[in-house]
Amino acid sequence: MFRRTRRIALISALAATAVILTACTGSPQPVATSTGKPDADASLAVGLVLEPTNLDIRHTSGAALEQILIDNIYEGLVTRTQDNKIEPRLASEYEVSDDGLTYTFTLNEGITFHSGTALTAADVVASYEAVRTDATLQGNADFAAVASITSPDPTTVEIVLTAPNQNFLFALTGPAGLVFQTGDTTDLKTAENGTGPFTLTRWNKGSSITFARFDTYWGEPAGVAEVEFQYVPDFTAGVNNALDGGVQVLTAVDPNLASQLENSGDFTLTTGRTTDKATLAFNNAKAPLDDVRVREALRLAIDHEGLVEAVGAGTTLFGPIPELDPGYEDLSDVVSYDPERAKALLAEAGQKDLELTLTIPSFYGTTVPKVLISDFAKVGVTLEVDSVEFPAWLEDVYGNHDYDLSFVLHVEPRDVGNFANPEYYFGYDNAEVQRLYAQALAEVDPDKSAELLAEAARLISEDHAADWLYNGATITAVSPEVTGFPKDSINSRINLAGVTVLSEK
Repeated sequence: MFRRTRRIALISALAATAVILTACTGSPQPVATSTGKPDADASLAVGLVLEPTNLDIRHTSGAALEQILIDNIYEGLVTRTQDNKIEPRLASEYEVSDDGLTYTFTLNEGITFHSGTALTAADVVASYEAVRTDATLQGNADFAAVASITSPDPTTVEIVLTAPNQNFLFALTGPAGLVFQTGDTTDLKTAENGTGPFTLTRWNKGSSITFARFDTYWGEPAGVAEVEFQYVPDFTAGVNNALDGGVQVLTAVDPNLASQLENSGDFTLTTGRTTDKATLAFNNAKAPLDDVRVREALRLAIDHEGLVEAVGAGTTLFGPIPELDPGYEDLSDVVSYDPERAKALLAEAGQKDLELTLTIPSFYGTTVPKVLISDFAKVGVTLEVDSVEFPAWLEDVYGNHDYDLSFVLHVEPRDVGNFANPEYYFGYDNAEVQRLYAQALAEVDPDKSAELLAEAARLISEDHAADWLYNGATITAVSPEVTGFPKDSINSRINLAGVTVLSEK
């Protein structure tokens, strides 16, 4: 049996040295340092790109919701750090039995919902029972092996599985593990009733979402009185807004625009690690992408090093598992840049003057499509780009699987299981991968589980089920008056509780 206890700590302060990017030119202006003390009454303005369509995190998927709501508005028994390590949250500690079947959580004291109602173990049981029994709730599939959820007393929750699941605890760090007030009638699409350090005060759709500090929060109080998330989907407009003083933090900075912020002397730039997999999806269930020779040829045609240089941030990635996830292995030996071999494979597959369509959400810009068009043209493949609004991408590509190739950043951690699901939009069906993934989940030993995942990932890459153009890095511009802003994994989670804004004196 093993046990984990909660550590209450502020997020480490932001490094003072600006990161020098390959996309930058000239000498950056020195960033002014602030000598003030944290201002508990301060407001923080953060620039983001992708706005949620609604706030119902129980019924709606998407990183845009998790990014701002988890840990800030809603909490679960456990959460995860910037480097994806699991730690207690609403639970003060937890234990997992040696057979991996029984999870026992002890709740912290004094937890209340934003409504003022005290949280008890019964709320946890009701929340998790809903996830287990309601297929419309996010995380329902993660609870497939849950046999029972009980509360032996008001501060203890016990979950028993029918079979071990290596990912179950991690699943509890996401929407599936969030705790809601029993019987609450709040319209979660536009309002909230969580337990986190912030409350929702207003949502100006198409513009901004504002949080306020929850003054009776059970844990350490938030470092700022208010946070305003400003949504600017155009990268250039976002940079201009930051330079005009509209935000103190700008996330998802376009590397090709980063020099403007760095050279202004008003911001420090950080480059953070992520689990973002810039995935070139192949429709494995549709000709000609159902031919492994065609898929391999397309991968061989891509100059991955050149693409990363064009993007301006990130590292090459040749498989479905990034460095921050269990089972990562450098798979650069699987495929390399070889246009001549690509041509030979296409000829062998009977594909001459192949024409394909790349469907891409419009907010990703043109850098990746331009590189792919150029690289594919060199091996005789004509690529047409269909840039669509994100809702259209969700319906056509993700929902209806109506596409040839697609490009999207898959930011969710530990999502290699998508390749073990033939119904996922990749259309990839490999029985051996499915067996290995199931075996990895059932393995109690995390190291042995990671080895099985690595084996599955190698098969997926060798089968050329997709191409992983790069492992994304997130560039964030932070004003010197802001301390403690997260650096890593912020495309999927931004915990703002430990962020402070310094006063002028």
